[in-house]
Amino acid sequence: MQLSLNTLGDRIRQGQEGRWLTPEWGEMIVAGPASEHALLLAHGAGAGHDSAFLCAWRSALASQGIQTLSLEFAYMRRMRDEGRRRPPPRVDGLCEEYRQWRDVMSHLVPGRLWLGGKSMGGRVASMVAARGEFEERSSVPGLVLMGYPFHPVGKPERLRLDHWPQLECPVLVLQGERDPFGTREEVMGYELGERTFVQWLKDGDHDWSPRKSSGVSQAQLIDEAAHRTRLFLDQH
Repeated sequence: MQLSLNTLGDRIRQGQEGRWLTPEWGEMIVAGPASEHALLLAHGAGAGHDSAFLCAWRSALASQGIQTLSLEFAYMRRMRDEGRRRPPPRVDGLCEEYRQWRDVMSHLVPGRLWLGGKSMGGRVASMVAARGEFEERSSVPGLVLMGYPFHPVGKPERLRLDHWPQLECPVLVLQGERDPFGTREEVMGYELGERTFVQWLKDGDHDWSPRKSSGVSQAQLIDEAAHRTRLFLDQH
């Protein structure tokens, strides 16, 4: 359903869930009740905001009383329209898209708007926060990053942490222990700063899927991560 931004804002403040198209900015999925915490959520490079992982993640966050506002980048919409895959554009362009969404959504939510995303989306959110592209950097209450891509797969020497020292807000990283974009052994050696907290998800891969021998399921890890996110938001 296509809505104006004003109408979308009314539904967000009323805690109405749905998938809506705005003529100005594109599609957004809203999940969870209106509350003091809302999370602007960006998807990864290869799957949009309706991926199975993000659907399960939004549901788990909603059960913790956290509202999510899931945006979709323009290149992903073009992929849908054309019926073929395409690589994401340069990260600077994605940062500008994310910043524009953030500027609009910050006026529509009833509480504080946290920034975050899955994989590439988390990297974009962190770069926007680090660059201080808002009037006051303190206007970013914090970051929630799921499966952060610390480096390209198989290239651990190419770290994506140049902007990390500029982050002044609290950061929660939810990372599978076997994530090929940054395993537990690798990330434990990084200097991430005193305000960064890493929650390790047992035997999880990039989508937090563990091996059967681990004794846990992806659903359990998603619920664990959602609970940790709720605690993190309340503490900060």
